[in-house]
This record gives sequence, structure tokens and C-alpha cells, in this order.
Amino acid sequence: MEPLTTSYPLKYSVPKARVFVVFLSMVLCTSILCLLQLRFFKPKIKDFYSFEVKDSRGRIISLEKYRGKATLVVNVASYCQHTDKNYIALQELHREFGPSHFTVLAFPCNQFGESEPGSSQEVESFAKGNYGVTFPVFHKIKILGSEADPAFKFLIDSSKKEPRWNFWKYLVSPEGKVVKFWRPEEPIESIKPEVTSLIRHIIMKKREDL
Repeated sequence: MEPLTTSYPLKYSVPKARVFVVFLSMVLCTSILCLLQLRFFKPKIKDFYSFEVKDSRGRIISLEKYRGKATLVVNVASYCQHTDKNYIALQELHREFGPSHFTVLAFPCNQFGESEPGSSQEVESFAKGNYGVTFPVFHKIKILGSEADPAFKFLIDSSKKEPRWNFWKYLVSPEGKVVKFWRPEEPIESIKPEVTSLIRHIIMKKREDL
């Protein structure tokens, strides 16, 4: 007579195995999706011209319209010890090199000595009436702190130099990258060679593309 053997079903091994397989599949699928996202859906790297700002009347303006130019971005103020000298120099620079390949972009700011108290339209009227500026004067912004304008914050982050007063200047390449910066007291003569170099690059590139 054969001995009596008792066989017990594997009650838990099969369900556990199934759970493990499902979990492994989910992890694998998630990993594949993450890799695909990194490969095909990389976030677009921003440059200066990819931002939007407001004009003096509060209308949204895309900085994309200035792509392909050399651009000098300045935080301006109407009642500052540097106002006269800088506005005159900026307009001279814009008249000499602009507007086909170069432009000055002025952003009023009241964070330094509260020297820009007026409205954006008042600032624009002041600049045009007193200095005959022909370059764009945008909406008054903040450039420091948590409310800093994103376009100006890009300039600061790229150059690793935060303005300490009015009329700091950032030279932006035709591709939207920060090339150099100048403090308010630095003479216009120190800016001209850099602008000339960028404009020469723009003209040569256009000739190559013909």
C-alpha cells in the first residue's frame, strides 16, 4: 500500500508572482516613457528674444521681433545723476548703428533711489521730449526680487551680474545671448567696439546666406 502523501496548493506564490510581474511592467513602462520624453520633448532653451514684455501702453510685445539684431538693453530712470549723460549717449549709439542691425531697448525701473516715479507713458514722453529718443521705451518693470521681469531676470542670470543702480547695460547677440555688460558710469566709447563687432557678424552672415 502506497504511503499517504498530502499536497498543499501554493496559495500565495502565484498571486505574489503576478503582482511582481505587473509592478515590474509598470516600472519598465514608466522608465521608457520618461526616456522618450527626455529624447523627444526636451523643453526649449530660452533666450532673450523668446520672452514677451509690455510696451509703454501695456500692450504685449514679443521680443522675437528683435531677433537677428544686436540689442543693448538698459534699465533707465528719469531722475538720476546718470540720466542726461546716458540718454544722450544711448540715442547717439542708436542713431549711429540702428535701426537695421542694432537697437537700444529701454526698461524703466523705480527700484534704485526711487528715481523713476512716473507712469510708463510719462517716462516715454520724458525720454522723447527731452532727449529725442527713437528707440523703444517699454513698460516700467521690476528687475530685482521675486517680482522681477522674466526677460530682465534672464539677462541677470546669464551674465551673473545684477544691476546695482540705474542705466546698467546688457549687450545681447542676434541669437539672444548676453555678450557683455556695462555699468552706468562707463563711457559710450567702451560699448561701440562690441556693437561694431556684432553688426559685422550680422552683415557677414547675411552675405553668406545669399
